[in-house]
Amino acid sequence: MIALLTSRVGGYLIGAIAAVALVWWGYSSIYNAGYAAATAIKNAEIVELKAAATEARDKEASRQVAANNAAKAREAIRIAEIQADNDSLEEKIKELQREASEDPDAGRVVLGAPSVQRINKVR
Repeated sequence: MIALLTSRVGGYLIGAIAAVALVWWGYSSIYNAGYAAATAIKNAEIVELKAAATEARDKEASRQVAANNAAKAREAIRIAEIQADNDSLEEKIKELQREASEDPDAGRVVLGAPSVQRINKVR
Protein backbone atom coordinates (compact mmCIF):
# COMPACT_ATOMS: atom_id res chain seq x y z
CA MET A 1 0.00 0.00 0.00
CA ILE A 2 2.82 2.37 0.85
CA ALA A 3 4.50 1.39 -2.38
CA LEU A 4 1.36 2.41 -4.29
CA LEU A 5 1.18 5.76 -2.53
CA THR A 6 4.85 6.50 -3.12
CA SER A 7 4.79 5.45 -6.77
CA ARG A 8 4.08 7.72 -9.70
CA VAL A 9 0.60 6.16 -10.27
CA GLY A 10 -0.20 6.62 -6.62
CA GLY A 11 0.72 10.28 -6.83
CA TYR A 12 -1.53 10.72 -9.88
CA LEU A 13 -4.31 8.85 -8.12
CA ILE A 14 -4.02 11.02 -5.03
CA GLY A 15 -3.86 14.13 -7.21
CA ALA A 16 -6.93 13.03 -9.18
CA ILE A 17 -8.90 12.34 -6.01
CA ALA A 18 -7.85 15.72 -4.62
CA ALA A 19 -8.85 17.42 -7.90
CA VAL A 20 -12.26 15.69 -7.93
CA ALA A 21 -12.80 16.65 -4.28
CA LEU A 22 -11.79 20.24 -5.04
CA VAL A 23 -14.15 20.42 -8.04
CA TRP A 24 -16.97 18.90 -5.98
CA TRP A 25 -16.35 21.37 -3.16
CA GLY A 26 -16.36 24.30 -5.63
CA TYR A 27 -19.57 23.08 -7.32
CA SER A 28 -21.30 22.60 -3.95
CA SER A 29 -20.24 26.05 -2.75
CA ILE A 30 -21.50 27.73 -5.92
CA TYR A 31 -24.74 25.72 -5.88
CA ASN A 32 -25.41 26.49 -2.21
CA ALA A 33 -24.64 30.19 -2.71
CA GLY A 34 -27.02 30.31 -5.69
CA TYR A 35 -29.70 28.45 -3.78
CA ALA A 36 -29.35 30.82 -0.81
CA ALA A 37 -29.53 33.84 -3.12
CA ALA A 38 -32.65 32.50 -4.85
CA THR A 39 -34.22 31.75 -1.48
CA ALA A 40 -33.52 35.29 -0.31
CA ILE A 41 -35.02 36.75 -3.51
CA LYS A 42 -38.14 34.59 -3.29
CA ASN A 43 -38.58 35.35 0.42
CA ALA A 44 -38.39 39.07 -0.38
CA GLU A 45 -41.01 38.59 -3.13
CA ILE A 46 -43.26 36.70 -0.71
CA VAL A 47 -42.96 39.49 1.87
CA GLU A 48 -43.77 42.04 -0.84
CA LEU A 49 -46.80 40.05 -2.01
CA LYS A 50 -48.06 39.67 1.56
CA ALA A 51 -47.69 43.42 2.11
CA ALA A 52 -49.56 44.14 -1.13
CA ALA A 53 -52.32 41.70 -0.15
CA THR A 54 -52.63 43.28 3.29
CA GLU A 55 -52.78 46.75 1.77
CA ALA A 56 -55.43 45.64 -0.74
CA ARG A 57 -57.45 44.02 2.05
CA ASP A 58 -57.29 47.20 4.14
CA LYS A 59 -58.28 49.37 1.18
CA GLU A 60 -61.23 47.10 0.41
CA ALA A 61 -62.35 47.13 4.04
CA SER A 62 -62.20 50.93 4.18
CA ARG A 63 -64.08 51.13 0.83
CA GLN A 64 -66.79 48.87 2.22
CA VAL A 65 -67.06 50.93 5.40
CA ALA A 66 -67.38 54.13 3.35
CA ALA A 67 -69.99 52.53 1.07
CA ASN A 68 -71.97 51.25 4.06
CA ASN A 69 -71.86 54.66 5.75
CA ALA A 70 -73.03 56.36 2.55
CA ALA A 71 -75.86 53.84 2.22
CA LYS A 72 -76.86 54.42 5.84
CA ALA A 73 -76.90 58.18 5.26
CA ARG A 74 -79.11 57.76 2.16
CA GLU A 75 -81.34 55.43 4.14
CA ALA A 76 -81.68 57.95 6.98
CA ILE A 77 -82.61 60.69 4.49
CA ARG A 78 -85.17 58.43 2.81
CA ILE A 79 -86.64 57.40 6.18
CA ALA A 80 -86.99 61.07 7.12
CA GLU A 81 -88.74 61.77 3.80
CA ILE A 82 -91.10 58.83 4.29
CA GLN A 83 -91.82 59.92 7.85
CA ALA A 84 -92.60 63.45 6.65
CA ASP A 85 -94.92 62.04 3.94
CA ASN A 86 -96.58 59.83 6.54
CA ASP A 87 -97.11 62.76 8.89
CA SER A 88 -98.57 64.79 6.04
CA LEU A 89 -100.96 61.97 5.15
CA GLU A 90 -102.00 61.55 8.76
CA GLU A 91 -102.76 65.28 8.95
CA LYS A 92 -104.87 64.99 5.76
CA ILE A 93 -106.75 62.03 7.21
CA LYS A 94 -107.45 63.92 10.44
CA GLU A 95 -108.62 66.95 8.46
CA LEU A 96 -110.90 64.84 6.25
CA GLN A 97 -112.33 63.00 9.26
CA ARG A 98 -112.98 66.32 10.98
CA GLU A 99 -114.70 67.68 7.87
CA ALA A 100 -116.74 64.47 7.55
CA SER A 101 -117.87 64.66 11.15
CA GLU A 102 -118.87 68.33 10.69
CA ASP A 103 -120.74 67.68 7.41
CA PRO A 104 -124.44 68.34 7.92
CA ASP A 105 -125.28 65.88 5.12
CA ALA A 106 -123.28 63.02 6.70
CA GLY A 107 -126.38 60.95 7.44
CA ARG A 108 -127.94 61.26 3.99
CA VAL A 109 -128.03 58.36 1.55
CA VAL A 110 -126.79 60.46 -1.36
CA LEU A 111 -123.37 62.13 -1.38
CA GLY A 112 -123.30 65.87 -1.61
CA ALA A 113 -120.65 68.04 -3.31
CA PRO A 114 -118.51 68.49 -0.15
CA SER A 115 -118.50 64.70 0.40
CA VAL A 116 -117.42 64.07 -3.20
CA GLN A 117 -114.66 66.65 -2.84
CA ARG A 118 -113.39 64.93 0.31
CA ILE A 119 -113.37 61.57 -1.48
CA ASN A 120 -111.46 63.10 -4.39
CA LYS A 121 -108.81 64.48 -1.96
CA VAL A 122 -108.10 60.92 -0.81
CA ARG A 123 -107.23 59.81 -4.32
